[in-house]
Amino acid sequence: MFGGSVSRAIMSVAFVSESGVELVEPFVQPHAANVLVFAGIRNEITSAQALKKLLAAGVSLFVVDTGSRSLLFHPKLYYVRGDDGGRLSIGSANLTLGGLNNNVEAGVLLRLAPDADVDIAFATELEELFDGLAAAHPENVFSIPDNAAVDALLAAGRVIDETLRPPPRPATVAKPGSADPTPRMKMAPPPIYKKKAAAAPAAPVAAPLAAPPQVAAAATVEPELLLVWESKPLTRRSLGIPTGPNSNPTGSTTLGSGTFDHIDRVTYFRNQLFGHLLWAKKGTIETAEQAFDLVIKGVLLGTFPLTLRHSLTRAAAAPVDHNSPSGLSWNQARPLVAREDLLGRTMRIWQSTVDNSKFRIDID
Repeated sequence: MFGGSVSRAIMSVAFVSESGVELVEPFVQPHAANVLVFAGIRNEITSAQALKKLLAAGVSLFVVDTGSRSLLFHPKLYYVRGDDGGRLSIGSANLTLGGLNNNVEAGVLLRLAPDADVDIAFATELEELFDGLAAAHPENVFSIPDNAAVDALLAAGRVIDETLRPPPRPATVAKPGSADPTPRMKMAPPPIYKKKAAAAPAAPVAAPLAAPPQVAAAATVEPELLLVWESKPLTRRSLGIPTGPNSNPTGSTTLGSGTFDHIDRVTYFRNQLFGHLLWAKKGTIETAEQAFDLVIKGVLLGTFPLTLRHSLTRAAAAPVDHNSPSGLSWNQARPLVAREDLLGRTMRIWQSTVDNSKFRIDID
């Protein structure tokens, strides 16, 4: 799209995320003075971080607020005009990591000839439409000149803070004994996983350990959740899937840094995230029990008592061998996670902001 000369560019999308802007930034920034961006807000997806990154790239930024959550500004249009004519991409892709790389999307790329009257007329009409959008809807379409304007939108709840993004809420609940072997669709290009750079949450207030619930009990975690850890793409080892007839999978997942590069993997799980639990020590291994709601591929499977393990020997050696001393044993939930169709997916741990002793594991 941005190859060659760029005299004018317009991007008009419903949703914008920071990781989406990061993908296009290298192509947009050299031509930023000629780039106009329209982004929908009040949609629970467009973030303050994304808008600020667009401003930092130097583009002219407008937001579209329809004034209602039931009415979305929803076009996905990318337009570039240069000496060799115009290029217009129209489709389903938003300016997000999912829309530009990780999702299944569809679109069409149109080329506009620089010397064809019909193409020139079309390009002129398109540019005039967007140039006049703010004047036509002054209360709903307006310029964002600086970060202070973005902060005002955030304070008013019209954009989200990506560091406080809520987890996906499962829309369905599986019946005990049901199966779902559907694998993750193979994509080209492969998925991109963004590193998390948010500050680690404060250590939870000490709380007594409640008796573990029965396996597959009803869900316990409130909707108000904070993302406290995210894995890299899951492997056979992390899911406890046998690699051969003589292999002996551990039935546990190592809790390393994952995508949370800012945490200290030696102390984060044992002392900070799960420091409120009653840890039992046997030799050089400490263990504690924690109940987790388990959501796989968007389906809530129930609540399961899982075992957290922390090796004092590995903790002492971690500065040298860089291994993580903490892990999670799946116990009775192991058959639910030791599955081929979960390979390459991401595991996330969420903590309730209402009761910090309650957690959810989400694999998707």
